[in-house]
Amino acid sequence: MTPAATLFAQSMLIGLSIAAPVGQIGVLAIQRTLQHGARSGLATGLGAALADAVYGAIGAFGVVMVTDWLLGARAWLHAFGALFLSVIAWRTWRQPPAQRGSAPPGGGALLRQMGGTFLLTLSNPSTILSFIAVFGMLAGRSAAPASPWVMVGGVLLGSALWWFVLAGAVARLRSRFDARWQQRVNRMSALLLGSFAVWQLLALGS
Repeated sequence: MTPAATLFAQSMLIGLSIAAPVGQIGVLAIQRTLQHGARSGLATGLGAALADAVYGAIGAFGVVMVTDWLLGARAWLHAFGALFLSVIAWRTWRQPPAQRGSAPPGGGALLRQMGGTFLLTLSNPSTILSFIAVFGMLAGRSAAPASPWVMVGGVLLGSALWWFVLAGAVARLRSRFDARWQQRVNRMSALLLGSFAVWQLLALGS
Protein backbone atom coordinates (compact mmCIF):
# COMPACT_ATOMS: atom_id res chain seq x y z
CA MET A 1 0.00 0.00 0.00
CA THR A 2 1.34 3.44 -0.93
CA PRO A 3 2.02 6.06 1.78
CA ALA A 4 -0.91 8.16 0.56
CA ALA A 5 -3.29 5.18 0.68
CA THR A 6 -2.11 4.27 4.17
CA LEU A 7 -2.60 7.85 5.35
CA PHE A 8 -6.07 7.95 3.78
CA ALA A 9 -7.07 4.70 5.50
CA GLN A 10 -5.79 5.95 8.86
CA SER A 11 -7.71 9.20 8.42
CA MET A 12 -10.87 7.25 7.58
CA LEU A 13 -10.53 5.38 10.87
CA ILE A 14 -10.17 8.70 12.67
CA GLY A 15 -13.35 10.01 11.04
CA LEU A 16 -15.15 6.79 11.90
CA SER A 17 -14.01 6.87 15.53
CA ILE A 18 -15.15 10.48 15.94
CA ALA A 19 -18.60 9.85 14.45
CA ALA A 20 -19.35 6.45 16.01
CA PRO A 21 -19.92 7.36 19.70
CA VAL A 22 -23.65 7.99 20.15
CA GLY A 23 -24.01 11.59 21.29
CA GLN A 24 -26.48 14.33 20.48
CA ILE A 25 -26.05 13.97 16.70
CA GLY A 26 -26.46 10.20 16.92
CA VAL A 27 -29.68 10.54 18.93
CA LEU A 28 -31.02 13.04 16.42
CA ALA A 29 -30.04 10.89 13.43
CA ILE A 30 -31.76 7.83 14.91
CA GLN A 31 -34.92 9.78 15.77
CA ARG A 32 -35.15 11.35 12.32
CA THR A 33 -34.53 8.04 10.59
CA LEU A 34 -37.38 6.41 12.52
CA GLN A 35 -39.59 9.44 11.91
CA HIS A 36 -38.85 10.28 8.27
CA GLY A 37 -36.65 7.53 6.81
CA ALA A 38 -33.01 6.84 6.00
CA ARG A 39 -32.46 9.95 3.87
CA SER A 40 -33.36 12.19 6.79
CA GLY A 41 -31.05 10.36 9.17
CA LEU A 42 -28.24 10.40 6.62
CA ALA A 43 -28.65 14.14 5.99
CA THR A 44 -28.49 14.72 9.74
CA GLY A 45 -25.26 12.76 10.02
CA LEU A 46 -23.67 14.30 6.93
CA GLY A 47 -24.04 17.75 8.45
CA ALA A 48 -21.86 16.60 11.34
CA ALA A 49 -19.43 14.89 8.94
CA LEU A 50 -18.96 18.13 6.98
CA ALA A 51 -18.32 20.06 10.20
CA ASP A 52 -15.76 17.46 11.26
CA ALA A 53 -14.08 17.89 7.86
CA VAL A 54 -13.95 21.67 8.33
CA TYR A 55 -12.32 21.34 11.73
CA GLY A 56 -10.11 18.59 10.35
CA ALA A 57 -8.95 20.93 7.57
CA ILE A 58 -8.15 23.67 10.08
CA GLY A 59 -6.15 21.19 12.13
CA ALA A 60 -4.46 19.55 9.13
CA PHE A 61 -3.38 22.81 7.52
CA GLY A 62 -2.38 24.33 10.85
CA VAL A 63 -4.41 27.54 10.51
CA VAL A 64 -3.26 28.95 13.84
CA MET A 65 -5.18 32.24 13.63
CA VAL A 66 -8.53 30.51 13.07
CA THR A 67 -7.78 27.89 15.72
CA ASP A 68 -6.92 30.55 18.32
CA TRP A 69 -10.06 32.54 17.54
CA LEU A 70 -12.33 29.49 17.76
CA LEU A 71 -10.80 28.32 21.03
CA GLY A 72 -11.05 31.85 22.42
CA ALA A 73 -14.75 31.95 21.50
CA ARG A 74 -15.34 28.45 22.85
CA ALA A 75 -17.65 29.58 25.69
CA TRP A 76 -19.86 31.59 23.32
CA LEU A 77 -19.96 28.76 20.80
CA HIS A 78 -20.89 26.25 23.51
CA ALA A 79 -23.65 28.57 24.73
CA PHE A 80 -24.98 28.92 21.19
CA GLY A 81 -24.86 25.14 20.74
CA ALA A 82 -26.74 24.54 24.00
CA LEU A 83 -29.49 27.01 23.11
CA PHE A 84 -29.78 25.68 19.57
CA LEU A 85 -29.96 22.13 20.91
CA SER A 86 -32.68 23.19 23.35
CA VAL A 87 -34.77 24.48 20.45
CA ILE A 88 -34.28 21.20 18.57
CA ALA A 89 -35.25 19.24 21.71
CA TRP A 90 -38.43 21.30 22.13
CA ARG A 91 -39.42 20.84 18.49
CA THR A 92 -38.71 17.11 18.71
CA TRP A 93 -40.92 16.84 21.82
CA ARG A 94 -43.82 18.52 20.04
CA GLN A 95 -43.36 16.59 16.79
CA PRO A 96 -46.28 14.26 16.02
CA PRO A 97 -45.57 10.74 14.75
CA ALA A 98 -45.20 10.46 10.98
CA GLN A 99 -48.22 9.03 9.21
CA ARG A 100 -47.68 5.78 7.34
CA GLY A 101 -47.32 6.40 3.63
CA SER A 102 -46.50 10.09 4.12
CA ALA A 103 -44.14 11.67 1.63
CA PRO A 104 -40.45 11.71 2.64
CA PRO A 105 -38.80 15.09 3.31
CA GLY A 106 -37.91 17.06 0.20
CA GLY A 107 -34.56 18.53 -0.71
CA GLY A 108 -35.16 21.76 1.21
CA ALA A 109 -36.01 19.94 4.42
CA LEU A 110 -32.97 17.67 4.07
CA LEU A 111 -30.69 20.68 3.57
CA ARG A 112 -32.12 22.33 6.69
CA GLN A 113 -31.52 19.16 8.68
CA MET A 114 -27.97 18.95 7.38
CA GLY A 115 -27.33 22.63 8.05
CA GLY A 116 -28.64 22.34 11.60
CA THR A 117 -26.29 19.55 12.59
CA PHE A 118 -23.44 21.27 10.74
CA LEU A 119 -23.85 24.33 12.98
CA LEU A 120 -24.40 22.18 16.05
CA THR A 121 -21.15 20.31 15.48
CA LEU A 122 -19.24 23.52 14.79
CA SER A 123 -20.30 24.78 18.23
CA ASN A 124 -17.71 22.42 19.76
CA PRO A 125 -14.34 23.81 18.61
CA SER A 126 -12.44 21.65 21.10
CA THR A 127 -12.52 18.99 18.37
CA ILE A 128 -9.77 20.94 16.61
CA LEU A 129 -7.30 20.09 19.38
CA SER A 130 -7.86 16.38 18.78
CA PHE A 131 -7.35 16.81 15.05
CA ILE A 132 -4.17 18.85 15.52
CA ALA A 133 -2.66 16.20 17.80
CA VAL A 134 -3.60 13.19 15.65
CA PHE A 135 -2.86 14.83 12.28
CA GLY A 136 0.48 16.07 13.54
CA MET A 137 1.45 12.52 14.41
CA LEU A 138 0.22 11.11 11.08
CA ALA A 139 1.80 13.84 8.97
CA GLY A 140 5.13 13.27 10.66
CA ARG A 141 5.08 9.64 9.59
CA SER A 142 3.92 10.25 6.01
CA ALA A 143 5.91 11.37 3.01
CA ALA A 144 2.76 11.53 0.88
CA PRO A 145 2.31 14.72 -1.17
CA ALA A 146 -0.69 16.91 -0.31
CA SER A 147 -1.02 15.09 3.01
CA PRO A 148 -3.52 17.57 4.51
CA TRP A 149 -6.00 16.99 1.67
CA VAL A 150 -5.58 13.23 1.98
CA MET A 151 -6.27 13.40 5.72
CA VAL A 152 -9.31 15.68 5.40
CA GLY A 153 -10.78 13.48 2.64
CA GLY A 154 -10.26 10.39 4.77
CA VAL A 155 -11.94 11.96 7.80
CA LEU A 156 -14.94 13.05 5.72
CA LEU A 157 -15.38 9.65 4.09
CA GLY A 158 -14.94 7.74 7.35
CA SER A 159 -17.48 9.89 9.16
CA ALA A 160 -19.95 9.74 6.24
CA LEU A 161 -19.58 5.96 6.09
CA TRP A 162 -20.66 5.65 9.71
CA TRP A 163 -23.78 7.76 9.19
CA PHE A 164 -24.67 5.79 6.07
CA VAL A 165 -24.44 2.50 7.99
CA LEU A 166 -26.35 3.86 11.00
CA ALA A 167 -29.19 5.35 8.95
CA GLY A 168 -29.51 2.19 6.86
CA ALA A 169 -29.56 -0.09 9.91
CA VAL A 170 -32.12 1.99 11.82
CA ALA A 171 -34.32 2.35 8.72
CA ARG A 172 -34.74 -1.43 8.64
CA LEU A 173 -36.44 -1.21 12.04
CA ARG A 174 -38.74 1.65 11.09
CA SER A 175 -41.65 -0.51 9.98
CA ARG A 176 -41.80 -2.12 13.43
CA PHE A 177 -42.62 1.17 15.14
CA ASP A 178 -46.28 2.16 15.18
CA ALA A 179 -47.47 5.70 15.94
CA ARG A 180 -47.47 5.13 19.69
CA TRP A 181 -43.88 3.90 19.71
CA GLN A 182 -42.77 6.68 17.38
CA GLN A 183 -44.23 9.17 19.83
CA ARG A 184 -42.27 7.55 22.64
CA VAL A 185 -39.08 7.71 20.58
CA ASN A 186 -39.70 11.41 19.90
CA ARG A 187 -40.23 12.15 23.59
CA MET A 188 -37.24 10.10 24.71
CA SER A 189 -35.02 11.72 22.07
CA ALA A 190 -36.19 15.17 23.15
CA LEU A 191 -35.32 14.42 26.78
CA LEU A 192 -31.87 13.17 25.82
CA LEU A 193 -31.22 16.21 23.62
CA GLY A 194 -32.41 18.49 26.40
CA SER A 195 -30.06 16.73 28.83
CA PHE A 196 -27.14 17.30 26.46
CA ALA A 197 -28.08 21.00 26.29
CA VAL A 198 -28.22 21.33 30.09
CA TRP A 199 -24.88 19.54 30.42
CA GLN A 200 -23.30 21.97 27.93
CA LEU A 201 -24.63 24.97 29.85
CA LEU A 202 -23.40 23.59 33.18
CA ALA A 203 -19.99 22.91 31.65
CA LEU A 204 -19.63 26.62 30.85
CA GLY A 205 -19.15 27.38 34.53
CA SER A 206 -16.53 24.70 35.12
